[in-house]
Amino acid sequence: MSEFTALEERLGVHFTKTEYLHQALVHRSYVNEHPSFRLGHNERLEFLGDAVLELAVTEHLYTKYENPEGDLTNWRAALVNAKSLGSIAEELEVHQFIFLSRGEAKDANAKARHSILANAFEAIVGAIYLDQGFEVAKDFIGRTVLPKLPYIIEHKLYLDPKSRLQEASQEKLGVTPAYKVLEEWGPDHNKHFRVAVYFGDEEVATGEGASKQEAQVSAAEAGILARGW
Repeated sequence: MSEFTALEERLGVHFTKTEYLHQALVHRSYVNEHPSFRLGHNERLEFLGDAVLELAVTEHLYTKYENPEGDLTNWRAALVNAKSLGSIAEELEVHQFIFLSRGEAKDANAKARHSILANAFEAIVGAIYLDQGFEVAKDFIGRTVLPKLPYIIEHKLYLDPKSRLQEASQEKLGVTPAYKVLEEWGPDHNKHFRVAVYFGDEEVATGEGASKQEAQVSAAEAGILARGW
């Protein structure tokens, strides 16, 4: 029995060559820490999986929806971005199987861990494609990624948070959100900002980020949650 049998069960794919799946789970940091490790890191598989994922999603959108190109492009981007793929990888408990260096495993912040998971998911798609072919990879994507689409469309998650908040606030309240920097700190090369979003004089929510734009997006996301939109 393979050490990856439990993951294969979760993926719903049983590999002929488990080396493909093994390599898909190897982060660059692990190879740097273990130079004699027999497999390479997963970045080439990630490159392949990204293309397979995009083709499968594009084919589905083209076949199932009559919407214009702009809509399909936005929906695809929302489906295959790092946030979405990282969440799917978490649902599949991929994190239990990823090979990271001790330093990376200890120090990675939430955003970095999400990126590592998203990259591993793409690498897994690449591994499935190499081992089983496009149809099996497409079936896997159809079971894991595409079911997220109706929710994305219903809640307009294909719009960036600032656009979503503005559209909702104008529709429901007739106001346009305004953003104000409340605080900034840190040296020039490592600035940090805290921003508030307002409806008129009412402070709705705050957010933080490494740039004003990132902090505004964070504040908009918090505003959407605060208003239940």
